[in-house]
Amino acid sequence: MRLGVLVSGRGSNLAAVLEARIPGIEPVLVVSNRPGVPALEVAARHDVPAIVLRRADHADAGARDRAIGEALTSARVDVALLAGYDQVLRDGYFDAFAGRTINIHPSLLPAHGGAGMVGLAVHRSVLEAGDPETGVTIHEVTRDLDGGPVLAQARVTVEAGDDPGSLAARVLREEHRLLVETLRELAATRS
Repeated sequence: MRLGVLVSGRGSNLAAVLEARIPGIEPVLVVSNRPGVPALEVAARHDVPAIVLRRADHADAGARDRAIGEALTSARVDVALLAGYDQVLRDGYFDAFAGRTINIHPSLLPAHGGAGMVGLAVHRSVLEAGDPETGVTIHEVTRDLDGGPVLAQARVTVEAGDDPGSLAARVLREEHRLLVETLRELAATRS
């Protein structure tokens, strides 16, 4: 299964996937919307080709998203993974890339999903809501933001004294574990 990964930041989920060396998964392309992010260094360390497709280099965000879809298609990607990718994909992406796209989200969707729910904002929302637990969701990406079918979830208890940073750290450990496990299952069912 040829894997493309969209990133925006540090690349810890990318690193978890690449370091796991999952049988049946061939990482073939990393796409970042930002130059100079640590995720690009992660890709380079693992000899995975990487490109940067910034919004500023395209007529509009839709054109950038189309370029992302075209890059994945050109690389013959079967599955695209949004791993800390912080942009909403527009129609141009879906028009240009017919493969499967999955996302990892740091909550138990549908709770704490949708517009603006990225990074620490998700964990702040969980704490402000007083939720006793949160977690990780891996889901299919559709044109409906955070609304695609759920593939896997893992629960994380919210502990007394948690702040967004401490909660994020525990959720991130589950993200790494669940992502590798889910990709392993997807590859096994494909072979």
